[in-house]
Amino acid sequence: MIDLYTAATPNGHKVSILLEELGLPYEVHALSFDKKEQKAPAFLKINPNGRIPAIVDRDNGDFPVFESGAILVYLAERTGQLLPADPKGRSLVMQWLMFQMGGVGPMQGQANVFFRYFPEKLQGAIDRYQHETRRLYEVLDSRLQQAEYLAGDYSIADIATFPWVRGHEWSGVSVQGLPALQRWMAALEARPAVQRGLQVPQRSDDASVVKGAQAMLIR
Repeated sequence: MIDLYTAATPNGHKVSILLEELGLPYEVHALSFDKKEQKAPAFLKINPNGRIPAIVDRDNGDFPVFESGAILVYLAERTGQLLPADPKGRSLVMQWLMFQMGGVGPMQGQANVFFRYFPEKLQGAIDRYQHETRRLYEVLDSRLQQAEYLAGDYSIADIATFPWVRGHEWSGVSVQGLPALQRWMAALEARPAVQRGLQVPQRSDDASVVKGAQAMLIR
């Protein structure tokens, strides 16, 4: 059994989607940002950084794992699914996973902050992060013109990237003119496991999903 500590954010949805795809039993512990439950001493023992998501693997000596990308890799390796064992295949997945972790997530997260929440309207900052997010989308589209999924076959790289790109409208970033990216988004949206994972911990629309991500950036 996996204990999942999460909230309705793109990073949280990465892990709930993967758990649904893998068919692993898990128990949801929804954390309230308003109550700052992610800063509670009990949770900080699981994730010293005070961020969601995090898991505790009860079947592996109550082993805690934090950082969404690290959780995806851990669960994929634990089950032998959605991460190839051969060095080249594994590297390709890891490259696109790191592209999301180091690029799409941070840049789109900052676009959210300056476009939606920052007390001053700093157009230069808004333009910078929206334009960089769009550039990263164009990189994804170029790749997806060559392959059905980011690493060729469906993998944790797709699961990591999809919840962020799904919130593009809230970030003020268009996906117009990116047909391969739109095709990929529709394909993932149609997967039953993805649909179930997006409802964890509770049903939420795109706006509230990305609001949650913004809250994690400023608290």
